[in-house]
Amino acid sequence: MDEYSSSIPIRETAGRIIRRSIFTFLQKYQYFTSTAALLAFPFAASTLLSQAFLPSSVVLALIQRHFRSLFLAAGFPPSSELFAILNLKLSQTIVTYFLVLPFSLSFLLLAKAYIIKSLSNRKPAGETPFSSWITQYKSLFQTQICSSLVILSVNATCFSLLLFAINCFDVLGISSPEALLFVSSVGAVVYSIILANAYIICNMALVLSGMENRGGYLAILKACVLIQGRSSTAMSLAVVINIALAAIEALFQYRIVKAYRRAASPNSSMALEGLFIGYLYGILLVIDTIVGCTFFKSCRTTFKSGQEDWNSVQIPIEDASLNTLKEVP
Repeated sequence: MDEYSSSIPIRETAGRIIRRSIFTFLQKYQYFTSTAALLAFPFAASTLLSQAFLPSSVVLALIQRHFRSLFLAAGFPPSSELFAILNLKLSQTIVTYFLVLPFSLSFLLLAKAYIIKSLSNRKPAGETPFSSWITQYKSLFQTQICSSLVILSVNATCFSLLLFAINCFDVLGISSPEALLFVSSVGAVVYSIILANAYIICNMALVLSGMENRGGYLAILKACVLIQGRSSTAMSLAVVINIALAAIEALFQYRIVKAYRRAASPNSSMALEGLFIGYLYGILLVIDTIVGCTFFKSCRTTFKSGQEDWNSVQIPIEDASLNTLKEVP
């Protein structure tokens, strides 16, 4: 028993994975800060610009009105705070998603394929570097489309369950403000946890697609298996990366958007500073992909080691049972 326990692989913590990722980034600093960062730059710039000018968008107000009508028709109480938050966040997410979708399906996936190819140990025989890069991009593209459908399904399921809970409270005659606040709070927490796990699995599936050239729903299913028992580590990594990205977005709002609104016309220094902040955002996207690759390799090593240890325990037990049967007269 002691022998088996000592052979179990130690799972890496989020801090160790981040340190290894930064070390990998610094090892190939020129490689990652040139081509990879420039490939990610159009997506970074479109994300920053879309969030900067989103509050004054006519499309956002139109989508908010449509969502409000939809939620009211579905039975959501208009006085609920969750109703207002969901309306705003969903509208912002949908507008931003469609604005940056062409860049996320092209430049961002090309950057991810480029980074994953450089970190992958697989060297396909008979393929040129360019053809293997395009093959990885195709796998990533398929998985990205499937991941979008998964996220859409998760959102629809959560809203259906929340609506079912609200209707159950109405049927039971519990419609006080305290009850609505309780349902809203629990619904927000559960929705956030489920959606965060869905995003983590989809991000892992993207890395897996590039590493193993396996796209589509199969990559998502395998990511679910690999990430078992490592959800807390994945969540910690996602929180760190998202905080860093949010800091860059806040810097862009403070240095560029506010200055643009005060000056009413852009100048060269403002444009150069905006380009630099967009480049920093692209660098963070590169580091995010490296962290995902490092975490994937850690999960795969732990999974394979666990399978080998389980097989090594089963074999002696089966041999012992056979010997015992032979001794029976």
